[in-house]
Amino acid sequence: MDNNVMKGKWTQMKGEAKKQWGKLTDDDLDVINGEKDKLIGKLQEKYGHTREQAEIEYNNWNNTSVR
Repeated sequence: MDNNVMKGKWTQMKGEAKKQWGKLTDDDLDVINGEKDKLIGKLQEKYGHTREQAEIEYNNWNNTSVR
């Protein structure tokens, strides 16, 4: 999903992201604000993923998330 589209739909997608990554807080989701790089960074921070692992996880989620 294009970053601009994700930002536009972020309010809808926050719930799905919270289900997928329970360690992300509401504050984290507000900071991410639909920005892919921020989400990947938070996945690295909260789950100890490498950048590559976080991107794979993001891509898998993005391919199956609400569009």
